[in-house]
Amino acid sequence: MENFEVIFYRKRNGECPVEDFLLSLDKKMRAKIVKEISLLELEGNMLRQPFSKHLEDGIFELRAKTGTNITRVLYFFYIGRKIVLTNGFVKKTQKTPISEIRIAKAYRSDYLQEQEEDRK
Repeated sequence: MENFEVIFYRKRNGECPVEDFLLSLDKKMRAKIVKEISLLELEGNMLRQPFSKHLEDGIFELRAKTGTNITRVLYFFYIGRKIVLTNGFVKKTQKTPISEIRIAKAYRSDYLQEQEEDRK
C-alpha cells in the first residue's frame, strides 16, 4: 500500500511552526520524533497508541518520549493520504494543553482555506 505524505504546515508568511519546534529539540529527542513521523508516514490512520492518539475534532498527537522528556506533534489528515503536521510542544502536564489544540485547529482552518483558494 502507498505511504501517506507528511506535510509541514506553513503560515502564509512562510514560517513553519512544526519545523521550528523540531529544530529546537535536542538531538536525541529530534531523532525520536523523526522516527515517529516516519512511522506515521507508513501507518497513517492505522497508527495507534502509544505512538498516536486522537485528541478531538480530527486533531491527533504524535507522541515521543526519551527518558522523562515527552514531546508531542499535533496533526490532521487531509484529502489524498496527506497528513499535515501543525505544531509541537514539550509536554509538562498530564493533559494536552487546550491552547496547543486551539493552535492546531487554527492552523488547520488556515490550511483548508488556502487549499480552497488554490482550487479556484
